[in-house]
Amino acid sequence: MFSCMIKFQIIISTDEKERFDPTQFQESIVQGLNQTGSDLEAVAKFLDASGAKLDYRRYAETLFDILVAGGMLAPGGSISDDMTRTEFCLFTAQEDLETMQAYAQVFNKLIRRYKYLEKGFEEEIKKLLLFLKGFTESERNKLAMLTGILLANGNISAAVIGSLFNENVVKEGVSAAFAVKLFKSWIYERDINAVAIALRKVGMDNRLMELFPANKRSCEHFSKYFTDAGLKELSDFARNQEAIGSRKELQKELQEMMGRGDNFKEIIGYVREEMKKTNISEQLMIGIVWSSVMSCVEWNKKEELVCEQAIKHLKQYSPLLKAFTSQGASEILLLVKIQEYCYDNIHFMKAFQKIVVLLYKADVLSEEAILKWYADAHVAKGKSVFLEQMKKFVEWLKNAEEESESEEEEEN
Repeated sequence: MFSCMIKFQIIISTDEKERFDPTQFQESIVQGLNQTGSDLEAVAKFLDASGAKLDYRRYAETLFDILVAGGMLAPGGSISDDMTRTEFCLFTAQEDLETMQAYAQVFNKLIRRYKYLEKGFEEEIKKLLLFLKGFTESERNKLAMLTGILLANGNISAAVIGSLFNENVVKEGVSAAFAVKLFKSWIYERDINAVAIALRKVGMDNRLMELFPANKRSCEHFSKYFTDAGLKELSDFARNQEAIGSRKELQKELQEMMGRGDNFKEIIGYVREEMKKTNISEQLMIGIVWSSVMSCVEWNKKEELVCEQAIKHLKQYSPLLKAFTSQGASEILLLVKIQEYCYDNIHFMKAFQKIVVLLYKADVLSEEAILKWYADAHVAKGKSVFLEQMKKFVEWLKNAEEESESEEEEEN
């Protein structure tokens, strides 16, 4: 009886040591990986079963270090010399997309089985990206492909890319080269639209230039680098983001100028200069000007008063709108912007017709543009309401046009 109790205590103490001693934990994982070898299905099953007896929660970092690098990583990315290691890990695997996809499935199964590992796994990827200089080029390539696949599968957040902006990995071109492999595998698994959505979600869409040193952070350099690497869609995305950023800055400056009460001559001069510098078309610019004009005032909350306020405000700013509607396409776009604004801001629903008539009288909108909008250039938002509002005015315009044509014929 006594001997049985001693044996039982020895078993318990051995299990406890294996569970709570980091060295024992590491040895258990390494031994299991050595036994399963390169059979990733067997690796996944081993990891699934081991979670019941090993403390994954406490030693998550150790677990992921071993699966990726074969042993515990010291600061900087080297494997600790005095630690047990395995040759069966991500860094010793074949450097191809299919193998990395298989490894991604191992991590996916592990995290789905033990949900509490999600946060630790993302932190591990962030750490590994900071250690890139300590890895070989082949190891970096494998990690980049794996990271792209994990991002595509939604196993980790695009926030991990923030580690690539660290100066130590940026200055020697390591971040940019890593990003090429990462984005290629990510886009291969999904597409550029899915990548864009994921980047925007965590505010990384406007930070991609930080993959390069400060003296190379230009859209031209970024575009050439990634286009040459076969990632033109990423270059186009970055150009588009820069253009959006420029437009936001322009709109902000416009609103500040209006708020200060700067005269229209100065504002128009500034806007035209920005159009030249940033290659913004008049169609894009009239949209920005309209948004700025409508954002620089506190609107009344009462529907019966906001219409009068809008007419007064737009009458004041009509010279500014007129300066950027020299083309028919710009007039049409302004009409669409007005339509969308009145629909999106419910207090303006009844003001649409009065705004259009005001801008017609102020020579901002021509009868041709209004008739074109009414016929087939309007959008779906509030279509039936606004077309009904405009019906009588459009009929008047058509009659006036017919009378004018008749008079011209009589004169001839």
